[in-house]
Amino acid sequence: MDMSKFLFNDYEPKDVIRIIREWTNLTQKEFGKSINKSERTIQDYEAGRRRYYSNTLKEICKVHHIKITIEK
Repeated sequence: MDMSKFLFNDYEPKDVIRIIREWTNLTQKEFGKSINKSERTIQDYEAGRRRYYSNTLKEICKVHHIKITIEK
């Protein structure tokens, strides 16, 4: 899979954050810090206990140079 592109529709929203974080080879704490979120917040995103907004996803894409595609 091309690490610079990501088809959102292929994954559950909770898995998107985990997959991107794993691509970056960062811990949950390091990844959270990169987007101004706590380690606990990242844990909650990945476990599906907390939803994230499109602004969070946009920030992740910007910081980590990832292009996400959402198809209708």
